[in-house]
Parts: sequence; structure tokens; C-alpha cells
Amino acid sequence: MLRGFMPDRVGRRGILGGLLAAGASGAKVHAADWPARPVTWVLPFPTGGEADQFARPIAERVSRVLGQPVNVDNRGGFGGALGTNLVAIAPPDGYTMLVGYTGLCYAPLIYPQAGFDLGRSFVPVSALARVPSALVVSAGLLGISDLKQFIDMAKQKPRTISVASSGVGTVSHLAIGLLEARTGIQLKHVAYRGLGGALQELLAGQVSASFIPVSSILEHVGSRKLRVLAVAAQRREALMPDVPTFADAGIADFRVSTWYGLFAPKDTPDPILERTYGAVQLALGEAEVKKIWTEAGAKVELETRADFGRFVGREIITWGRIAKEANIKLE
Repeated sequence: MLRGFMPDRVGRRGILGGLLAAGASGAKVHAADWPARPVTWVLPFPTGGEADQFARPIAERVSRVLGQPVNVDNRGGFGGALGTNLVAIAPPDGYTMLVGYTGLCYAPLIYPQAGFDLGRSFVPVSALARVPSALVVSAGLLGISDLKQFIDMAKQKPRTISVASSGVGTVSHLAIGLLEARTGIQLKHVAYRGLGGALQELLAGQVSASFIPVSSILEHVGSRKLRVLAVAAQRREALMPDVPTFADAGIADFRVSTWYGLFAPKDTPDPILERTYGAVQLALGEAEVKKIWTEAGAKVELETRADFGRFVGREIITWGRIAKEANIKLE
């Protein structure tokens, strides 16, 4: 059980420090003059993770359009809730925004003290990338070739197959719980601090399996150390066409993807949101960015702010259901 999840509002304001110092009069900002100084995008994840892979190329290009630096600030902790809270209480002046992800949809359900509600604390600005996850196993440890063999082994040996996640309460953690709920198996959950640690231990043969975003395993697909059992998506991954989906393997409607999007604190002036949205869309439309996304197995649709907002609303409902089904609760 995780207690004392977030400090009180006074403590959280202290953490913000320099982020808020220059923006104390944020509510009075004139959109026509924005941005007059550097903008900060907070990533509520450790440095070097998948979020950096998608956020930094966009931030670099957006800064060119806006004429001011867009600095990416990694503030990892508590499944993304630490950095998210920093932005939730930031002035709504456009100078502090959030690179949110799937896990923020259900965080208030599994963390009673999360301190924010994605649907109420923020306004969606733009999608950045969407990446499906896959169940990957250490071939040397398990010696299996498909999902059915994995499930059969787990049923024969409850709580003996170690499955790594990128942290307690993360998407990969919920995916483990969801798989247990759908199949009746019992796995041994091993939580790491971030995706990098989980993948490294999987490659080293220290854990047996993990749910890993496709973008992070493509370079290892041909490795004899890892075997991809199934992709948790509606369709097969174009870069791994021989790997079945969970539905192909007999588990219907099992979809787990990590998406990233840009959010602003609620009450941020609409002209600032529109200008930011336009700059992000220009960046996503660049050929070089499309190439990076394709090679990483990521997808993004150029859509309106309203479309992205509706998508986030649906995700909050969907992941709320998954969180309940996986029966994960932290206090």
C-alpha cells in the first residue's frame, strides 16, 4: 500500500519553485503577447523514457514556430502523478503545460490521493503519439513460443512467472492485472522505476516477461533473448506482421496502448491553446517527424482539439473500467 501519496497543496507549491515564480500573474496574461519568455513542458516521467522520444522532437520544432524555447522538464514519480500535480496548480498562462499519457486517465481511481482529475484539472491541446504494447518474454527463461503456452504455464505454476512493469500503477502494471483477470492466472509482479529498468532486466534474463510498448522492442524483435507473444492492439503491428494480436490468440478485446498528448491547466486562454495546437500540428506534419514515429511503431492522427478532447474522454471511461477489472488500488 502506498501511503502519503502526495504532499498537501502547500508542499506541492513549494516543489514548483522556479516553475511558478515567473508566472505568478499568469491569469492576467495577454494571449496576443504570448509567449514572451520560454515555455515549459513537464513530462511526469524519468529522463530517457519513451515519452522523451516523442515529446522532445515536437518541443524543438514548436519552439521554432513560437519564437521562444520550449523546455522539456522531467518530473517523474508516483506513476506520473507528481509532475501532473505540478502542472495542475500552475498558473493558466500557457507557460507551463503537461505531456500527459494513458496512466493519468485512471490515476485518481487507483490513487485516492492523486490530487488531480485529468478531465477536470486540464484542457486537452493535442495528441502527440500512440503506441500499442506487446507481451514480451525472455526466451531463455521460459522457452515458450506463444501466448497459449504462457497462460498454460502460469496456470500450472501460479505466482512463479515474474512479470516486470515500469512502476506501480503504470499502464504495464494494469496490463498485468488485466491479463490475470481475463485468464484466471496469477503472476509475480515486479515493479521497476521506469520502462528502461524493466526492459534491461528482461533482456538480462532477470525477469520472465513484461508488457512493453512496441516502440521500445522493435530493435530486439530479432534477438534470441526476447520473444514477442502478442500485440495488445486491434490490428497486427505493421512492423511485426507475424506477431498475433491478443484477439488472434483467443483473448478478445484486450487492448493496451500508451498514448501521449499535450495538456494545459484549466482556464488557459483559448488563443494560447489554439496557437500551441497549430504549432504542434505543423511539427507532426513534418516528414522527418513522421519517419521517426513510423520507425518507432507509433501512430498519430492529425485531429482537431475537440477530437482529441473526445478521445481523452473515452479513454478515461475505458481505463477506469480496466482499473476496476484489474483490481489495483493504492492508498
